Amino acid sequence: MAAIPTQRESESDDCGARGLATLPGSPLAPGSARALVRAAFAEWSDRGLVDPERSARLADDATAVVSELVTNAVVHAGTEMEIGWRLEESGAFVVEVRDHHPARAPRDPAQGEAPYDTPEHGRGLRLVATLAESWGVTYRTGTKTVWARLSADGGEDPDGPAPARTLAAAEALAPQPQRPGADRDWLGRGALSFLAEASDLLAGQLDESLVTALTGQLIVPRLADWCAVWLEDEATVRGGDGGAPTRVWHASENRIEELSRALEKDPPCPRDGTGVPPLEQSREWGRSGPEPYPWPGDALGPQDAHGAALAYRLIAGGRPLGTLVIGRCGLQRFPDEVTGLVEDLGRRVALAIGAARQYARQATISAVLQRGLLPGAVAEIPGVSSALVYEPCDKGGPSGDFYDLFPAGDGRWCFAVGDVQGKGPEAAVVIGLARPWLRLLAREGYRVADVLDRLNQLLLDDATEAADAAARALVAGGARPVAPGDGPQTRFLSLLYGELTPHDGGVRCTLASAGHPLPLLLRPDGDVRTAARPQTLLGVVEDETYTSETIELGPGDSLLCVTDGVTERRSGSRQFDDGDGLARALSGCAGLSADLIAERIRRLVHDFGGGLPEDDLALLVLQAE
Repeated sequence: MAAIPTQRESESDDCGARGLATLPGSPLAPGSARALVRAAFAEWSDRGLVDPERSARLADDATAVVSELVTNAVVHAGTEMEIGWRLEESGAFVVEVRDHHPARAPRDPAQGEAPYDTPEHGRGLRLVATLAESWGVTYRTGTKTVWARLSADGGEDPDGPAPARTLAAAEALAPQPQRPGADRDWLGRGALSFLAEASDLLAGQLDESLVTALTGQLIVPRLADWCAVWLEDEATVRGGDGGAPTRVWHASENRIEELSRALEKDPPCPRDGTGVPPLEQSREWGRSGPEPYPWPGDALGPQDAHGAALAYRLIAGGRPLGTLVIGRCGLQRFPDEVTGLVEDLGRRVALAIGAARQYARQATISAVLQRGLLPGAVAEIPGVSSALVYEPCDKGGPSGDFYDLFPAGDGRWCFAVGDVQGKGPEAAVVIGLARPWLRLLAREGYRVADVLDRLNQLLLDDATEAADAAARALVAGGARPVAPGDGPQTRFLSLLYGELTPHDGGVRCTLASAGHPLPLLLRPDGDVRTAARPQTLLGVVEDETYTSETIELGPGDSLLCVTDGVTERRSGSRQFDDGDGLARALSGCAGLSADLIAERIRRLVHDFGGGLPEDDLALLVLQAE
């Protein structure tokens, strides 16, 4: 899943070409920015604005610079950002990244600051300074813009392999381990390309275990002989991790088990802060820069008894997520170029882990919500067989469709199939309000039309209260303008609701449709007709009066209730229910059981569009026995 840029525009004029895009402040933004710049250079080349032979290196450098500037904005601002780029008449490339958090300036590498003085500042802008002819920061009220200008001179770099979107290619962009002189080359274009491709690989992962697996493959054996990752539990608030590492890698597979046991006995922890208060030790260990780690010589064998190891805290959004430890045999200390490169990689790993954990939290919340919004089981009705199909299109969030089938007492059973406008939390609020009230009103003895009357008023009252609360918050907050989607949302509900009363010889069904696809009644001879008349959506009109209709279901009669995910399933410009398509499909189900009717309609709906449904799908079949 990629971050979706908006407001993109490209134009050409006497000054060359330019583009503009808005990106969210998420870990996916750097990958989107790189794609935009690559596309811009390809377009300029096609239009003859740049020389394809001479611009290849400029395009690579521009992509790396844009990636670093956007990553800087994500890490240090986290707000929505605007990215603009242009090609000047001279052939120079200029990029600007503007965010909305100007309080903290990026560090200027020319000022000679120590590279690890602050937890989350990496070396990205130092690398920008290496490639850019000039760069700087511009402050305005409420915004900060970091810009860079790359000159047009330079050509194809014969030592710089083209980036590829695979793990093996990303690893190949780093030099071979322990190659003479290689360490000091890592600050050049190869390191930038490596980091850019690592960002692409990590940003697309929504599973933290896969993120750690990719981390090991990126580091070993290219940057270190071995590495390990400790991940902290989200509920943990500790200065160190403790316990066994989450994952361990070694260039030699037969060393992993022994190394893992040794690392478990000596987990990363704060340095011996003799005389330093525990709070200060915790702050010190909250840095992202490297800390010395004891060499696990006994686990690596006599030939690798000596070496250097460093521990990096993985921090995202000011919160420590774990620790990365790397080791290389035969060294007294890691070269500064390598430590800085791994710190930059660690920042990206932390962002990816943070994003994966956020996704997992949202998925868990959505699953809990979904379970709470739907019945644990549908009721069994004497003399009636039922079949249900429920397929939310978004597996990771609450659906807007819901259903229910429950006993209401006095020999009555009630059923409902509904569809809330929208999805996600807003839909969950309406379903969480409507479904319990349906059950309560039905069990209190209210009949079908009265239930809809009261539920309609309940939704209108709830919307009014939400609007009043929003108005009070706006006044208390100093009249801050309300952004689109921030205010109270109108809560419309389409609902098919009915009551079943079995009796000798059949089932009496009283039902009403409020803005919902009409139910269809299938007779054993294949005749199909609608079983209700259309009425207004719930939550729209004050004091609306709803009416109900009663039909008799004889043996073999089937009632089909669906949501608009069935009727409005699209195939090009056509919908499934065009020309009474649903009625024709149901007519072909004469003589089938409730389960087979439900399955056939589901299959026909899926086959109609050729791909996966783009809307939630729910259907209920009730058949008199």
